[in-house]
Amino acid sequence: MQVLHIIFKPGFAGNRKMKILQINSVCGIRSTGRICTDIAEILADGGHECKIAYGRETVPEKYQKYAVRIGNELDVRIHAAMSRIFDMSGFGSRRATEKFIGWLEGYDPDIIHLHNLHGYYIDIQTLFEYLSKANKPVVWTLHDCWAFTGHCAYFTVANCDRWKTGCYDCPQKSEYPKSYLLDRAKQNWERKRKLFTGVAKMVLVTPSYWLAGLVNESFLGCYSVKVIHNGIDTGIFKPTPCNFRQRYSLAGNKVVLGVASAWSKRKGLADFIKLSDMLDDSFKVVLVGLTKKQIKKMPKNIVCIERTNSAKELAEIYTAADLFVNLSLEETMGLTTVEAMACGTPAIVYNSTANAETAKMAGGLAVECDLMSIKKAIEQHEMKIIDHCAVSRIYDKKVLFDDYINLYTYLI
Repeated sequence: MQVLHIIFKPGFAGNRKMKILQINSVCGIRSTGRICTDIAEILADGGHECKIAYGRETVPEKYQKYAVRIGNELDVRIHAAMSRIFDMSGFGSRRATEKFIGWLEGYDPDIIHLHNLHGYYIDIQTLFEYLSKANKPVVWTLHDCWAFTGHCAYFTVANCDRWKTGCYDCPQKSEYPKSYLLDRAKQNWERKRKLFTGVAKMVLVTPSYWLAGLVNESFLGCYSVKVIHNGIDTGIFKPTPCNFRQRYSLAGNKVVLGVASAWSKRKGLADFIKLSDMLDDSFKVVLVGLTKKQIKKMPKNIVCIERTNSAKELAEIYTAADLFVNLSLEETMGLTTVEAMACGTPAIVYNSTANAETAKMAGGLAVECDLMSIKKAIEQHEMKIIDHCAVSRIYDKKVLFDDYINLYTYLI
């Protein structure tokens, strides 16, 4: 693997107008969908053209001008059902993909930019057979590890390294993308290896050096990799005073905040519940992003808030907290940590996967992956505002995602 350390001068992209196609499971929603639309808007501002081919859920109205649907909801359900039975995530939706390829050939983009290809919406064999023959530059941003495993998107918690030489007897068969019957990890790994290493003009992008290192150990190590961190909207994620503490009766408490788009054991939900009992009454744990079902099962000593689609509201909550704590064991970057620190709130994270890299770049603290270390760090941490301006300079999405535009131009 060669890590691309390309330094682009301002204005490198020049006046050449480009036509870009992005492919992702969703468009304009959740982290990867918002990254796609952020890139599309930066392209549009520069006079370029962009479409986002997606496979799932609803696209917010403001982004529909970019959106092209691959298949339909019924197709997704059939693909998911095949995966549940036959462990074939990514190897369904053939007819929908063939129809999409027909549209793609007519659109004729200069660059094809891949994002998440899992999610039961596209047939990777049909897609990569086309890409291997099309002779077009391809950029593939890896948001997790699914591209180089036989089944899973993450493997750190499972302590599995079979992906390095060839998956088999998958210990995470029942994890996303779930298979209730067959285990085809070995066959999937081999099929992916052959498909994914057959595109001559492909460059990989990762949001962290940690993930780039894993790519180097996988069969994708034959490709060059450029690290482009995920960025934030610094016009929104900044110190934003509000009455959050009054609304939730938190006056006098030291607020320990956790945020996730979907809480799970991997994201640290069980550890937060334990932590809430370990801290004394001067602290209050607040969790954002819980489902109604999860809230019903949560202990009374945790302030539970459902997921919010308002970035401004999230910035207000980050600002109101004394500490942001990320107990996730598997992160390819950890964008919530950046958002919190950009709002002036210091962060403490587990020293696991890309968490430490992200936190330390912006002045956060990474500790060993056990709750006693977290408890000690929280109790000893001086509750003072960090330099949010420095965080914003590092993670401003306009600056970071300009690197994509420059990468496109470089490849063309």
